[in-house]
Amino acid sequence: MSFQDATISEVDNVMTQAWNAFHIYRKMSLKQRAGFMRSIAKELEACGDELLEVAKSETNLPIARLRNERARTMYQLTSYAAACEKGDWLEARINTAVADNTPPKPDIRKMLVPLGPVVVFGAANFPFAYSTAGGDTASAFAAGCPVIVKAHPEHAKTSEMVATAISKAAANSYMPVGIFAHLHGASFEVGKALVEHPYTKAVGFTGSLRGGKALFDAANQRKEPIPVFAEMSSINPVFLLPEKMKTSATEIAQMYAGSITLGVGQFCTNPGLIIGIDNDDLQKFMASLSEEIKKAAPAEMLNSGIFKNYIEKRANSLSQPDVETVAVAEAEPLMYQGVPTIATATAAAFINNPFLHQEVFGPYSLIIKCKDLQEMLNVTRQIEGQLTATIMGTVNDINENTVLIDAVKNICGRFILNAVPTGVEVCESMQHGGPFPATTDSRFTAVGPDAIKRFVRPLSFQNWDNKLLPDELKNENPLGIWRTVNHELTKDKIV
Repeated sequence: MSFQDATISEVDNVMTQAWNAFHIYRKMSLKQRAGFMRSIAKELEACGDELLEVAKSETNLPIARLRNERARTMYQLTSYAAACEKGDWLEARINTAVADNTPPKPDIRKMLVPLGPVVVFGAANFPFAYSTAGGDTASAFAAGCPVIVKAHPEHAKTSEMVATAISKAAANSYMPVGIFAHLHGASFEVGKALVEHPYTKAVGFTGSLRGGKALFDAANQRKEPIPVFAEMSSINPVFLLPEKMKTSATEIAQMYAGSITLGVGQFCTNPGLIIGIDNDDLQKFMASLSEEIKKAAPAEMLNSGIFKNYIEKRANSLSQPDVETVAVAEAEPLMYQGVPTIATATAAAFINNPFLHQEVFGPYSLIIKCKDLQEMLNVTRQIEGQLTATIMGTVNDINENTVLIDAVKNICGRFILNAVPTGVEVCESMQHGGPFPATTDSRFTAVGPDAIKRFVRPLSFQNWDNKLLPDELKNENPLGIWRTVNHELTKDKIV
């Protein structure tokens, strides 16, 4: 089944409907928003195995992985719904008036309010969790914003089925017309038209650096610039510290072989860079990792475009001066199968060759051999922003290398100790974002309830009559939410 690209007229129509819906939806209660989101989760489940089979046919992902991803997507919707209803994310702040102050102190109350229609771009590597009903859509709905999704062309039918489920949930929840829209567009022009439309107030994107940066630039060239929350590129460096390597080189290698090849390396948190001290322990690590990689089976990648990109980037990386191939999966690959590969280079080669800093999206990792800890620090200072960074080290390693630890901390959004970066827990404390070019705004997360805060802005009400205030800020606190009142966190009424 093929889908036609949306026309400019269709883009304008859905954006106009979304703008009209915004003025209704933003006034709907937190409970109504949460009910709508829970209804979407139920409709996704009601799609049954047919949805999974369609997604498998479009992405080459196994049914078990898709079943788990749909469950995660449903959990995102219900957990963000619970967070929406709880209201902590509103950051309600109240400073009551002091009439006898000199000069008199006014009554000022502040909360976060929705931005407006949000355009979401479906991701290639997560047809459910980061696409049509994924985290961007869920957090925008929780914030009080209508959503317009541009389907990813490589799983367009899957996206269409999920969109139908969302539309059914919207109707069953008595949502306003225009609360959700779904468009197709293989060309960049459709996405550009959505980003440039005057009724678009924010954008969520997961994909390539090239695509995310293009949308970011388009958004900032508008007459009214808007925020683009783009997750784009990350090689997720792993730092192997000396004491840890003396006792655990083999175990670490086995752990990382699984992480590098998980999902054919098609995770944004895939460990694409491993940095260690060039000694016997690193050689032991490389030998063990090589054994595991050689045994790893090539597997089909998500689509022909991602496969082609992997082949080209892998070949370019391996052809760079001073880069040596360490291990390649021994099994003969079939069409569109990514071959697990490990390469190595010196710290000097990495520092002097920016190409080696780029992501190779797939089951590929580059080991950087450093002469000593000072050279490891020098390498760290050349690495751009990342979603994650990992330290494999003992307590002594950490305490004896505080300058290195601080340098690594500066380049990442999630700092991991003695574990792998693959796997992103959906919880309140998760930070899935990082300094550019990992994302366009490192102050926000794309995973967990705090993702809601991407699609809101602060608004203060000064000297408003209590009856005219939003429920979130009224003296009676009818929603029973936590608020900071005169510097104290409380659920109490204001008397």
